[in-house]
Amino acid sequence: MTETRLRFPPSPTGYLHIGGARTALYNWLYAKQTGGKLILRIEDTDVGRSTQESIQGIIDGLEWLGIDYDEGPYFQTDFAEDHTNAAQNLLTKGAAYKCFCTKEELDAKREAALAAKKPLGYDRTCRNLSASEIAEKEAAGIPYVLRFKVPERTGTLGYDDKILGRIESNYSEIDDFVIVRSNGKPLYLLCNVVDDIRDRITHIIRGQDHMTNTIKQVLLYEALDAPLPVFGHMPLTLDTKKAKISKRSHGEIVAIQFYRDSGFIPWAFNNFLALLGWSAGNDQEFYSKEELIRDFSLERINKSSAIFNYKKNDPKFFTDPKAIFINEHYLRTMDIGELGEMVRKELEADGLWNDAYGSVQKEWYLQALDLIRGRFHTLKDFTTLGRAYFADDFTIEAKPLNKNVLKHEGLQQWLPKLADRYERLEEFNLEETERVARELAEELAIKPGIIINAMRTVVTGQLAGPSMFDILVTIGQEKVVQRLRGVGKLFV
Repeated sequence: MTETRLRFPPSPTGYLHIGGARTALYNWLYAKQTGGKLILRIEDTDVGRSTQESIQGIIDGLEWLGIDYDEGPYFQTDFAEDHTNAAQNLLTKGAAYKCFCTKEELDAKREAALAAKKPLGYDRTCRNLSASEIAEKEAAGIPYVLRFKVPERTGTLGYDDKILGRIESNYSEIDDFVIVRSNGKPLYLLCNVVDDIRDRITHIIRGQDHMTNTIKQVLLYEALDAPLPVFGHMPLTLDTKKAKISKRSHGEIVAIQFYRDSGFIPWAFNNFLALLGWSAGNDQEFYSKEELIRDFSLERINKSSAIFNYKKNDPKFFTDPKAIFINEHYLRTMDIGELGEMVRKELEADGLWNDAYGSVQKEWYLQALDLIRGRFHTLKDFTTLGRAYFADDFTIEAKPLNKNVLKHEGLQQWLPKLADRYERLEEFNLEETERVARELAEELAIKPGIIINAMRTVVTGQLAGPSMFDILVTIGQEKVVQRLRGVGKLFV
């Protein structure tokens, strides 16, 4: 059996974005499922727009997602000789010809066709030039392009698309297309086919925006005496206004690095990408890596466009709510040790990591994460909403400050009094911390909630969270006492 070989061939003219990452993921899943290989090929022939920064961004994005490739990265520019030789081969065998028509002449032909309401394709003026006519034009220094000579056949040409079904075009509707520019540089259309033949690609899974090229590339495979790969064209990823997701139009919200830097869990984001245009035919939303590799199929990729429902102006759901929902699930259910390593990187980046969390305080560290992760959305929340567990310089939010603290002036005396009692406790545990708080509220003839809610705000800076007494025990006696005694400065 022929080995399954797929490729992800991004153009390095910007960062890896949602659409490109989804394409890479689908190719990777199919390669893994079939025991095949995935090749990374950087199509960098647009020298003016390709940058080293973009190349590194693509590689970093794939690495963060965990989409590993078996070969590469290869660079298209390294195989320029292959592309030129293929073009010469087509010319020699009569499958291509030199076209000397100028831009002005082509524009005039187009205008005439429009006026006559005729097809706009090239009229093949240079297709049957004699050898002497070609030599004369070359001697005169007239520049030329190479055009592919579409066979003059009746009927249709087509291929079986694994996603969309049978795709066909009439031979009469296929233009003699350019394969080499007048500067001698082969076009992407040809380079792409030559590279796929050399890399022995068996399956090409890409976006529908490439479909305009596919019929022409089918002809190139035939002319180059190469077997046709299996094609599968995925519907595009659109925004809520049905516009194509693009780097230029949507900015960083569609960049993979944005989600890495926003604290998303890599596999959670892969899970989201997989469901952005594919389903197994059931209601399952969460997939392990093994499950997704097992269940994925090209045939179940949706034929309609996927909608990336980002919420750019919503501070909570700043991206597609489904992406947040899936990330929350993984954050709250994943192995606590694995989560601990991810949070460690966030704490280190913010200068909050204590080496003791990895050794003598490791048990406390993991218990703290397990306590607070239930209300968090991304890894960033551990250094913002959860900062009070790892540092004293946390922010007290305005809403809980006004509602739970400043509303009751008596708290300036009540909380320090509570701190004194907490300091004297020999056992700082759930039962004792709750008993002392409720006894003080009873002595003061106030509702226990006044004391408890004020403690939450002063100790964590938050309006809501886990059980208050779990919080106290986790943060620890010394820090709790210190923070309760400092309540006075909040009234200044």
